[in-house]
Amino acid sequence: MSFERRPTRELVQIAAAGGGFELNGATKTTRELVQIAAAGSTTGANLTFTGLSTRPTRELVQIAAAGKGCVTLSD
Repeated sequence: MSFERRPTRELVQIAAAGGGFELNGATKTTRELVQIAAAGSTTGANLTFTGLSTRPTRELVQIAAAGKGCVTLSD
């Protein structure tokens, strides 16, 4: 299943329900990734965001902080 095509609001719902998934983060804004990560952190969902090698460190820190340990950041 391609999660990249799903709207952010649906990804937030899935993560908030505890569903883990891998997402190409290059297809979403930092704000959207923060929203998804924060939703996943409430249930401990296992989230992996790929394609983030060009993001500034400060944005990666924002995403990671919102995920509170449930997000894996990948190249």
